[in-house]
Amino acid sequence: MKNIAIFPGSFDPITKGHENIVRRALPLFDKIIVAIGHNADKRNLFSIEQRMDFIKKTFADTPKIIVETYEGLTVDFCKKHNANFLLRGLRNATDFEFERDIASFNKDLSPNLETLFMLTELAYSHISSSVVREVLRHNGDIAKFLPNALKNETFN
Repeated sequence: MKNIAIFPGSFDPITKGHENIVRRALPLFDKIIVAIGHNADKRNLFSIEQRMDFIKKTFADTPKIIVETYEGLTVDFCKKHNANFLLRGLRNATDFEFERDIASFNKDLSPNLETLFMLTELAYSHISSSVVREVLRHNGDIAKFLPNALKNETFN
C-alpha cells in the first residue's frame, strides 16, 4: 500500500511556508496531493486556474507532488484518492487549536484518516496567504513570501 497524503488548502496564494511543509514531508510519502478546495465562503484573489498554475510551477521539479482541486468534504476527497493522511502546517498555537478541532471532526468522519501536523520553520512562521494578499492589494512587493519558482510572475 502506498502512503498518500493530501495537503488541502485554498493556497491564495501558495507561500514559502506551504512549499516548505510539502518539501519536508516528501520523504514520508509516496505521493502528496496538494488539493485546492473550493470554499464558497471565501473571496479568493486568484482564480483556481492561477492557483493551480502557481503550485504546479512551484513543484515542477517533483513528480511525487500532484495538484488537484476539489469540492465538498476533505475526507471524501481523501477516500477518493485512497489517502490515509492529511498534511497540515502549523505556524503558531492559534493554528494548532483550529487544526486540532478540524482533525477531530475528520477522524470522526473517517476513522482511518490520520492528520500529520508539521511545524512551519521559524523563517516562514509569520507568512500567511491573507497577509500576502493584503500586501499585494496595497501594491507591496510579495516576492520574498512566495516560492522562488514564482519570482518572475506578474500579479495583478
